Formats: sequence, C-alpha cells, structure tokens
Amino acid sequence: MKAARITGYNAVPMLEDIAVPTPGAGEVLVRVTAASINPLDVKLQRGYMHQFFPLVFPYTLGTDLAGEIEQVGPQVEEWRPGDKIVARTDPTAGGAFGEYAVVPAAYLAKPPSTILLDEAAGIPTAAGTAWQGLFETASLTRGQTVLIHAGAGGVGSFAIQFARNAGARVIATASGDGLDIVRRLGAEKGVDYRSRDFAQQVSDVDVVLDTIGGETQQRSYGVLRAGGVLLATSAPPDEALAKAHNVTASFVFHSSEAGRLQRVTEAMDKHGMKVLLDRKTTLRSFDQAFEHQASGRARGKIIVALR
Repeated sequence: MKAARITGYNAVPMLEDIAVPTPGAGEVLVRVTAASINPLDVKLQRGYMHQFFPLVFPYTLGTDLAGEIEQVGPQVEEWRPGDKIVARTDPTAGGAFGEYAVVPAAYLAKPPSTILLDEAAGIPTAAGTAWQGLFETASLTRGQTVLIHAGAGGVGSFAIQFARNAGARVIATASGDGLDIVRRLGAEKGVDYRSRDFAQQVSDVDVVLDTIGGETQQRSYGVLRAGGVLLATSAPPDEALAKAHNVTASFVFHSSEAGRLQRVTEAMDKHGMKVLLDRKTTLRSFDQAFEHQASGRARGKIIVALR
C-alpha cells in the first residue's frame, strides 16, 4: 500500500510502498477513505512534540481518518467489516496517511450521516479539541460570551458552531475573507486582528479559546471578566497572568477518546454543522498540502483522499 512517511525529524514526507498492517487484539484494519492534516502533524514532523509524543522512524504521518473497516482483530465485538468509521489514532502511532491503517477499536466512532465520509476525516482532532475546551473544561452555557481566536481555522471553525448551538454569544478573530467565514459559521461579531486590536474591541468575556498563543494569549487575559476562563491549545498558559487578572487558565491537551468523538459527531448531525474545508487533494499531492498546512494560512481543514 501507499503511505506518506518521514524517516526522521524535519525529514520531507515521502510516498512509500509498505506492507498492509495486521490488526492485533482489540484493533481493526481500516480501509482509509480520507485523512486530514492538522497543525499537530507539522509539529510532530518538526520534532516540536518529542517530549510528549516521541516518534519511531520510519513514521507514517496522520492521526485523523475516516473509512471502512476491512478486518477486525481478536476481542473486537462491537464492530464489523464494512462498518463506516471516523477515528483519531494516537500521535505516536500515526498511520492515517496510508491506504490502510490499524486503529484500536476503542478509538472508533460512527461518522455523521449528514456529512460526506471523506469530509468526516476533518472532525476528530479539531472538533474534539473545541468540544473538550468549551464543554469539558470551561463548561460553556447558554447566554455566556465566548471569544474564539482564529475562527476560520480548524479548531476555531468548529468552536464557533458548537458555541452558537449551545446558545452562547460568539465573537471571533479572523482576517480577510475569514471575517465572512466566521459570520457564516455563526459568529455574532468578527474582529479583524490585522487592522484592529481585539483587546480594544472586546471586553467582559466569559471564555476565550486561544489557538494562537504568544502575544495573542497575553492580551486575552485582559478581555475576560473576573472569574472567566482562558483555554489555550497551542501552549500552556501563563498562570501568573491568570492570577493577576483573577481568571482561570487551562491548557487543552486533546487526547483520542471515542466517547467524546461520538458526542461530537452526533451533535454535528443533530444541528446540521459542517466541516469548513480549505481544500481536498490526493495522496499524490500530499507534499504541497503539508506545506500549505505548515504555512498557517489554511482556512479550515485540508482533506487528503486515499481512495
């Protein structure tokens, strides 16, 4: 089978012919329809996440996939060959950018019926991170105000939809055509971070979802009300600054978890939510797609078709 692999940190991803893997106990073999590229894949390739996710080379890139079960391993009872699934593998295991992937059955969820199967590959990490932050960490409720940074990105685009459907007032930062995107997704207000200081436009916010870090995170503490919550996905937050502003700051470290993923896909079905697509491409063009993700200019998700 074909797979996009790296032979070391900072190595250029290359397409290789490798053997189809065999599922072990508690695992399934998935015939991958599509996989999506995440910022995490770029960080893994560059070695930035070595402390948390040390890789063994050669390494097949990718964690987020959608497809059909080809074979079930021993001790798998709830899934059958032919079942359509969406899943997120462990980052250390990778494997999504291969024509077949072995995935623990405990990581599988049913894809939304209202979304094309290839587009469902864009859900696991981005939507799971948004869900984990907003509802499991911040306990977002109806009537609250949430500021979502990079609202036209992968995590941000899902966060806008989740928060809107939870009855929250949504403000999102973006630029260029991203401002139209965030409004279409459900943001009440879009702030152009290139021409306007969001800290001068927004105040008394209950929750900030920061996917950027750095200066953006530093200035976000000041827009929160006393007792508000800052959710950081790119780097651990500054506890001293949080204390100084009388707010709570939490690092949202997303993990593969089928229960959460199933809640996400069911919510997307129920409320007609969509995957914001930057582009769809093929494994043959993986190198260009990976470069585009690394540039930081992607609007939503990059989907790579394996079939």
